Amino acid sequence: MVNRTSRTRSRSSRRAASREIEQKRGYDKAATKIRTAGHGVKGGARTLVTISPSEMPTVSELRNAIPAHCFQRSTLHSLALVVRDGAIISLLGYLAWTYFPTTPEDTSSVLSWGKWLLAWNAYWYTQGAALTGWWVLAHECGHRGFSESTLVCDVVGFVLHSFLLVPYFSWQYSHMKHHSKTSHLSDGETHIAPLKNESKRDQWLHSALGDDAFAAFQLLIILTIGWPIYLFTGITGARRDPQGKSLEPGKLRSHFSPSSKLFPDNGKWSLRVLASNFGLVATVAGLYQLAVWSGDPMKVFLMYFPAYLWVNMWLVLYTWLQHVHTEVPQLGDGEWTWIRGALCTIDRPYPFPIDWMHHHIGSTHVAHHLFSNMPCYHAVEATAALKKYLEPKGLYNYDPRGIVQAAWETAHDCHYVESEEGVQMWKNWGIVGASETKKAD
Repeated sequence: MVNRTSRTRSRSSRRAASREIEQKRGYDKAATKIRTAGHGVKGGARTLVTISPSEMPTVSELRNAIPAHCFQRSTLHSLALVVRDGAIISLLGYLAWTYFPTTPEDTSSVLSWGKWLLAWNAYWYTQGAALTGWWVLAHECGHRGFSESTLVCDVVGFVLHSFLLVPYFSWQYSHMKHHSKTSHLSDGETHIAPLKNESKRDQWLHSALGDDAFAAFQLLIILTIGWPIYLFTGITGARRDPQGKSLEPGKLRSHFSPSSKLFPDNGKWSLRVLASNFGLVATVAGLYQLAVWSGDPMKVFLMYFPAYLWVNMWLVLYTWLQHVHTEVPQLGDGEWTWIRGALCTIDRPYPFPIDWMHHHIGSTHVAHHLFSNMPCYHAVEATAALKKYLEPKGLYNYDPRGIVQAAWETAHDCHYVESEEGVQMWKNWGIVGASETKKAD
């Protein structure tokens, strides 16, 4: 907890002035202090549950804790990363196209099938990891962290994301909402906690399957079809539209419709949504034409689609694990501030070469949420500086668990919250079932 008695008068004055500005922006609201016992996250989780708005650092204080050059963007440096990833993608593609057969050499041989599956699965995993590097750079473009030029950002981002079947401008909007309302129970975007009274079907499924099978089912759905489902339906997104009106439970919010409740009703995003759709259609048409020209459509499918599924897995894993943990609070209207929400982000250790190929998006996510237009190639240095500043205050979240363990335990433990109001912590359906059984006994 921050030591209030150690602040100087001038520092208090600066904080007061900054908080006054944030109040005018609608960020600063009174917080209800609650206590929670926790485990797992090292650093800020418990403090973020109990902290009052007056104890939060300001944006300017956080920015001053980071070396100034970390905010400088270089178009040349960013384009070099696109080329770097492109070289890896091209090499992997060349090796697979040249040396991997479309079908096993001997379809009657188990050994031949085993070699074929091993080779293609190695390609799919590796190529998916490499393509995720392009996904991250396109994501940087949407945040304007790629270049000082908006045009460069949008051209590069549109091309890369369209190639990966991501609707660039449409998702740019929903992702912007995710950053502007991180951990907000009503207005946040992606992986917003389900409410207990709206999740009876999940509770029933958990009771029918049990802890392990339910966790496995969660992982299967989230990491395979979770991304396209979100794009088409907006599920796990905000409970209110951009105008602040409550949405009916189950109301679809497609990324592909200009009239979707996902977007503002003033029509300003309509052309960008249509442009995003055009990019996807062009990619699918290009893949189809390549399949025709090559004379081997199955080979084209094997080269692209399974690797694309790995990209989806990685991007969902990042947006899920960097914000969901039993000790990290979810915040209602009266508790949420922009700083508090952004600090409810978690850094995690991703192994080499994954962290390198993905431009450190998972190991530097706290810095990314605080300063999303900071270029990725400065994020490691910025994270070290932020950690040095935030950790003594108990405001830096780091989960040291391995990613497989973290995903499994998160699927086990984080199922719902009690209410849309106040400070809420993730809860487990298994605990509910056990308590109800105990009451019945």
